Amino acid sequence: MSEDTSDLEATTIRPRDRDAIIQSLQAGLVPRRGLQHIQVGRAKEVKAVTEDLDRIADGGSAVRFVIGEYGSGKTFFLNLMRSIALEKRLVTAHADLTPDRRFRSTSGHGRALYQQLARNLSTRATPDGGALRSIVERFIAEANRDASSQDVPTEEVIRDRLDELSELVAGYAFTDIVTLYWEGYQENDDELQHAALRWLRGEYDTKTEARNVLDERVPIIDDSNWYEMTKLLARFVDLAGYEGLLINLDEMVNLYKLSHTGARKSNYEKLLSIVNDGLQGQTVGLGFLFAGTPDFLTDTKRGLYSYDALKTRLAESTFASDELVDMSGPVIRLSSLTQEDMFVLLQKLRHIHAGGDPENYVIPDEALEAFMQHCNEQIGAAYFQTPRNTIKEFLSFLAILEQNPAVSWDELIGEIEVESEGIDTSQTEESESTGDDKGDDLAGFKL
Repeated sequence: MSEDTSDLEATTIRPRDRDAIIQSLQAGLVPRRGLQHIQVGRAKEVKAVTEDLDRIADGGSAVRFVIGEYGSGKTFFLNLMRSIALEKRLVTAHADLTPDRRFRSTSGHGRALYQQLARNLSTRATPDGGALRSIVERFIAEANRDASSQDVPTEEVIRDRLDELSELVAGYAFTDIVTLYWEGYQENDDELQHAALRWLRGEYDTKTEARNVLDERVPIIDDSNWYEMTKLLARFVDLAGYEGLLINLDEMVNLYKLSHTGARKSNYEKLLSIVNDGLQGQTVGLGFLFAGTPDFLTDTKRGLYSYDALKTRLAESTFASDELVDMSGPVIRLSSLTQEDMFVLLQKLRHIHAGGDPENYVIPDEALEAFMQHCNEQIGAAYFQTPRNTIKEFLSFLAILEQNPAVSWDELIGEIEVESEGIDTSQTEESESTGDDKGDDLAGFKL
């Protein structure tokens, strides 16, 4: 194998990016920064979602399901698209679904998901989350400038700008809350500003609590309206001068793991409404990327295909195959990395480990090929098709050689043990008999 490395050698790596990438990958996690340094392959998938981002920025909507096996790079792909969205001046939000964060339940799990998304709101200026305050203040600053130029009260401009939200659920309440934040901003009342932000983040448990703090009769964000609030946020970020809102939801397999039939069905119903809105263009400037496993999608007993309406909307082209790729539908199956892709990735990881200086490489190219051959003998093609564990072992390999200069790479390479990516098929704690949603009438019946 050979690769023109001139472009790679010219790439500079900032120390903080180098450390973030190495530490995250060694822990089996996707780095939050520097993704461009380790991106390989999947050009068609990236192009398809980038076109979705352009559609969102143009006031449209998009829904995509990113499907791949455990360790195949779903989370990396979502984070890469998130980085591209931020560069295109979109606002992003991301969350992992868990047993306590999902689309619908009777125990606040939908609101918990919304709270996580609100906390993780990010912009290009604040890429690590916590951008809600800056988004609100940017909107208010623009309104204040317009008010000064028109010689009218700022509150009047704020309400005029937000008038289009009145057609949405809780639109009037949203306008009142933003106005309250403006009042706190103008009067240097930090408590009032904080209270308004708490409402926007869905942190009030009861209407009484919200009314006592805000002195306003406003609805609270709960399981029944969190999605409507998300649509409001998408419209608001557009009014604040951004290009739209992209929401990344990972670990969708947690819906598949719900053993309670009623809970699973109710979550699929909510997901169906999101899919319908996205495919029909009913939302403005809002896109969703969902990441899940093949079983989550196609299992006809528990997966999305068990819900006929979702199966119809997410059915893939009968012509699609490994050779014939179709990116026109809502489902994107991540193609496996090739051995050539893996070789390039290992080159990039070596370059990052060396801080971008080829003089600091601890192994030559032949060591890369030997490492790949060793991995292939241990776990076969899984080493490059689901490469998470391969990457972890490679970085450990480099770290040992760096710290022990007297050790030869060809002596050490035979001691490397690479495991195939394990698949967790366990279910959530919610069982048929203890689920908090109404399911089968006989769910709790025992002999």
